[in-house]
Amino acid sequence: MIGTATAQQGPHGVLLHVRVRDLPPGKHGLHLHSHGVCEPGEGFKTAKGHVGKVEGAHGLMNPKGPEPGDLPNLYVGSDGVGEMEAYTTLVSLEGGDNALLDADGSTFIIHEKGDDHKSQPIGGAGGRIACGILTAG
Repeated sequence: MIGTATAQQGPHGVLLHVRVRDLPPGKHGLHLHSHGVCEPGEGFKTAKGHVGKVEGAHGLMNPKGPEPGDLPNLYVGSDGVGEMEAYTTLVSLEGGDNALLDADGSTFIIHEKGDDHKSQPIGGAGGRIACGILTAG
């Protein structure tokens, strides 16, 4: 285990908090993916695409976006520790089109590089280097 993530339902969205260790220093793309499976042998591709994937709409700064799975970058210090907190109104924990705790679950995916918040399909964030399954409770 390299860290923890919590998701708390708010009145109009979800508060997310992620804390990790033992990752390469620098900026890393962080996204919510639509399937609650993390298989490292598959390069975490089992997590499938972003929650609420919309073709051509990836990115917090994209005029067509953002997609519900888009989040701010995670910053990791020279000691390998990173932390971020964000609030998103584009998802909910349960109920609605972009529920994280739906029948097939959801995941947090951490990418090898930072997300530029515009480029398609993943903001130039590169490969998936870590995955965490979101569960109720």
